[in-house]
Amino acid sequence: MGSGSGVAGVGVSGIDGLAWREFGEDDLPALTGLAQACLATDGGLPLFGRTPLARARLLQTRTHGAWSGDDLVAAVGVGTARTPATATGLVHPAWRGRGLGGALLDWAEGQARDASLLVTTETWNAGAEELFAARGYTRTFLEWVLRHDLDALPEVTAPDGVTVEPATLGPELFATYRASFADRPGFVEPEAGEWLGDLRDDEDFRPELTLLARGRDGEAAGFVTVLDNWIDQVGVVPGWRGRRVGAYLVARVLRGLADAGADAAWLCVNDDNPAAALYRRLGFRDFGRRARYLHD
Repeated sequence: MGSGSGVAGVGVSGIDGLAWREFGEDDLPALTGLAQACLATDGGLPLFGRTPLARARLLQTRTHGAWSGDDLVAAVGVGTARTPATATGLVHPAWRGRGLGGALLDWAEGQARDASLLVTTETWNAGAEELFAARGYTRTFLEWVLRHDLDALPEVTAPDGVTVEPATLGPELFATYRASFADRPGFVEPEAGEWLGDLRDDEDFRPELTLLARGRDGEAAGFVTVLDNWIDQVGVVPGWRGRRVGAYLVARVLRGLADAGADAAWLCVNDDNPAAALYRRLGFRDFGRRARYLHD
């Protein structure tokens, strides 16, 4: 399968007549349309169906797509500027089971040459999992995407002695984040300025819904950060866990989003994070998964 040939491709698993070529900025409407078709079937990260994330994931150093007439039916982008090389690919649901996913993976591995290849999928499906496993890839990350329709809000009573206030982007918020996550396996502490700056500089940051919980003595008990209608991070200081602090913070955010006119709230949670059970009890529902796979 040649890169950027722009001519009808030799059949892949019996498919003739596909045109294989590079794609670029002018093809973003077709790329987002392909991502939206995959999301409609598989679920996953809805932001992938919008131009910024589709561009970031698919318009990498090299690109390769299959076209049936004017329709983009499969696409992959590969970044080779760092190690491991990175790739994201998609096959339209109507075109699956015909070898296109394997063909895209062959091409991506060829671009990576001797480097390791890290494949990201924002719209996980069982067929892709089987393909990666058969090709010797190791799944390194699996995360649930959860959605909460805001026409029904959970009622969570404030924990005894706990008050909640809008958080200030400063040292106390970062210290609360660090205390909440430091005991997680694999936690890598960022620089305080970097972590706070990422929030401050994000155009979707919601300071009015980013909250700090305090105990009766004024000590920080937990926090939540919000970007647009996404619950970005929720953390509870170890000594306050098991006392509904996280549930109360999330419920406060859900009500705040509803009062601001949002129809849904979103969050992502790692597949092995016990907090997933809490979020589902609060009314979040599964909207698919996203994953990463590594081939050394």
